[in-house]
Amino acid sequence: MSALFTPMTLRSVTARNRLWVAPMCQYSVELEDGVPTTWHATHLGSFAVGGAGLVMTEATAVTPDGRISPQDTGIWNDAQRDAWAPIAAFIRAQGAIAAIQLAHAGRKASTWRPWSGEHGTVPASAGGWQPVAPSAVAFEGYATPRELDASELPDIVAAFASAARRAIDAGFELLEVHAAHGYLLHQFLSPLSNLRDDEYGGSLENRARLVLEIVRAVRAEVGEDVPIFVRFSATDWTDGGWNKEDTKTVARWAVEAGADLFDISSGGLVNGVTIPVGKGYQVPLAAHVHEPDLPVSAVGMITEAQHAEEIVATGEADAVMVAREMLRDPHFALRAAAELGVTVDYVPKQYLRAPYPGPSAS
Repeated sequence: MSALFTPMTLRSVTARNRLWVAPMCQYSVELEDGVPTTWHATHLGSFAVGGAGLVMTEATAVTPDGRISPQDTGIWNDAQRDAWAPIAAFIRAQGAIAAIQLAHAGRKASTWRPWSGEHGTVPASAGGWQPVAPSAVAFEGYATPRELDASELPDIVAAFASAARRAIDAGFELLEVHAAHGYLLHQFLSPLSNLRDDEYGGSLENRARLVLEIVRAVRAEVGEDVPIFVRFSATDWTDGGWNKEDTKTVARWAVEAGADLFDISSGGLVNGVTIPVGKGYQVPLAAHVHEPDLPVSAVGMITEAQHAEEIVATGEADAVMVAREMLRDPHFALRAAAELGVTVDYVPKQYLRAPYPGPSAS
């Protein structure tokens, strides 16, 4: 039996395996209106055809100023909802869980997409906007954000809840609240970016307040059947920053607020830190957070079927999120099954003439 290809049930949905597609920004909206396109449909649909158990969208903004770039997708209006609906339907039709990551970029919003040839904040003259943040502290090389007033925070909570409703109405079966990679909710969590002296700053309880309010609001909006993930960066990789102990503590609070699983990544809040990048380098962070009542997924340079199998089989994580290897081979899940000697019944009939080779005779 393969641990990686054992189904996993989360509330009312069951993933056919534990090899999942991580959120990957595409910066490919054509009209800068947040509406996903045929690119997004083909990109995400290919992973579902390729056997992944769960396919998650890129960071999808809950407000216009929450986009990382002007070319990011959103789900703050009904036109976006309606454009997402056929994409979610196709993912589901191929047997994968259709999931969406709900996000707000905070001080890392309004940036140039990677291949633009530019760096930093997009000016208003080029379609950009002033970013917002818990404190008026810029990410290195970016514009100084406007500090959010406490009176504005209920609107952000409401935006996440409204986005969650549209996501469910579009046919997504699972939601993830993005609180990692230096974006708005991570900015509130970390003392390096949150210098507030009100009820949303200072103590860990205060810095976690916005994340927990959002999880509660999303849970109240979608009911008890929909799984909710939270993505955390488990460490800022620098002294005095957010760390794995904070992550585990807030994850426990998030379970009480209605979250079901924690997608554990790292970094993204500050530049100039040393990150020990290598094979599975973030898996120990997921393993640290993991408890029987704190399910986690692991992500980060997991590129081989046997490695993914070992992560789940040894209990370091309940599932594995894969990004770059899925870009290289959207059918990585089917290839992994073959390499592990697992027979699955969801190879598309159209592709049966070209099966992946199984384990070597050796």
